[in-house]
Amino acid sequence: MKGGIQMQNGLAIEPASDADIPALADLWHRCNLTVPYNDPVEDIAFARAQPNSEVLVGRIGAEIVASVMVGHDGHRGWLYYVAVDPDHQKSGFGAEIVRSGEDWLRARKVRKSMLMIRDTNTAVRAFYERIGYEVAPRTVMQRLL
Repeated sequence: MKGGIQMQNGLAIEPASDADIPALADLWHRCNLTVPYNDPVEDIAFARAQPNSEVLVGRIGAEIVASVMVGHDGHRGWLYYVAVDPDHQKSGFGAEIVRSGEDWLRARKVRKSMLMIRDTNTAVRAFYERIGYEVAPRTVMQRLL
């Protein structure tokens, strides 16, 4: 979905625009998704500039209340920065924005959706389990470049 608006569960879901960046970064801060070593504005710009990724926002009217950054490596799809405004949590918007990210991947013939959760974030793990995600026994390693 580049440029289109998809309505789900009362949300207008579409790709983020330049004008959305400050509100989107603020949403991620309020949802405790940011860490000091990842600048959300840089992450948004990077994802929006690539052909294999997108940042989707869910709106009620003009207000951004949900988001997902979605991308793929040609084999696996990944969801990042899944957020729902704290005032709108428990509304079904989390499941809808995740579904929109999954639909974006399906449209590109990506067959697997993956995500990472910090071990301490048990509430979020329970949310993903409720919508059908399961723990995949893997070791994730990293090296900061």
